Order: sequence, then C-alpha cells, then structure tokens
Amino acid sequence: MDLFNFEIDKTKNWLPQDGTVNYYGKLLNKKEADVYLNSLLETIEWRNDEAVIFGKRIITKRKVAWYGEKPFEYTYSNTTKYALPWTKELLELKTLIEIETGETFNSCLLNLYHNGEEGMAWHSDGETDLKKDGAIGSLSFGAERKFAFKHKRSNEKVEMILEHGSLLVMKDTTQTHWLHRLPPTKKVTTPRVNLTFRTIVE
Repeated sequence: MDLFNFEIDKTKNWLPQDGTVNYYGKLLNKKEADVYLNSLLETIEWRNDEAVIFGKRIITKRKVAWYGEKPFEYTYSNTTKYALPWTKELLELKTLIEIETGETFNSCLLNLYHNGEEGMAWHSDGETDLKKDGAIGSLSFGAERKFAFKHKRSNEKVEMILEHGSLLVMKDTTQTHWLHRLPPTKKVTTPRVNLTFRTIVE
C-alpha cells in the first residue's frame, strides 16, 4: 500500500504546537479510490445535513451520513443522528486505516460535497460524545480540496491539499486548540466524499 508515497513522511506533525496532525498521503491507488468513490456515492444513505443556528433550522446542500458498530447517538449543531449499521465498504476502509495508524474507531461521519461551492466553516470536533483527544481519521475521495487549520488563540494557519484516496489523522489536543475548515472554491466542479472515522464513548 506504500508504493504511491515514497516522499510522504507520515510521522510529520503539520501543526506547530498544541496538537497532532499527520498526513499519510494516498492509501489507495487511483483505480481503487475510484471504485470506492463510486460505491460510496451509490450505497450510502445520504441526507441533507441539518443544523439549528440561533434557533433557526438550516438545511445544507452538503449531504451527510452517520454509521457505526452500534446505533450511537451523535449530537452536533443542536441536531442528533443515530448511526446506521456498517456497510461492507466502510468496514473495509475502517480496517485499512486502523492497520495503517494503529488506532481503533467505532463510527464514521461521512460528508458529500457535490462541488467546490460546498464547504465547511471553521469548527472543531469537540462534541462530548467523542473520545477526548481521540484520533479522527479523515479519508478523502474525489476532488482534491484545500483543508485549513487555524489556532484558536494565535490565529496561526496551516493549509494542505487532500488528495483522492488519501488519509489525514487529527489527534491529541488538536480539537481543543485548533479550528479546521474546508474552504469553498469555484475551481472545483466534481464531488468529494470525506469519511471521518471516530470513537464514540458509551
């Protein structure tokens, strides 16, 4: 699986302080990643995301799905989701990144961005349902997109490009001290599917 990334240093911490972000590059070659992208687009039960902001219910163009080994509850933006059972493809990908990282995960939040005009605002994944300082494994399929981090106190920024079939891992105190976002862009016209494997604490 490492044939595609001679130059990627998986141990490099992309954050200068207060957290750990490792970029593993492409875990899958283009053919394998294409197969997973098409399968995820077709088999996942995508729904428009909902958020309650200042008492007003917002429906996003971006679509989401929530899967896990149990029907876990997951609450963010004042809405609660219940996890669907793993699909074959999600279990395969979970196993792949667990072997690669040495971490374990019991759930996955998926995002579907139809094109570059759909993104994600600055936020951190600090929900109380999640294991504190636990790893979040982010697998990307489809369009390459810029991904950005911003330190909550110093406003220092770190930016990177997430490739088709690639893995990014955020862990330790990253969510406490850093925000992250997927900035919108008019340059991208094709979809991106992002899988964020997580650990829910029961």
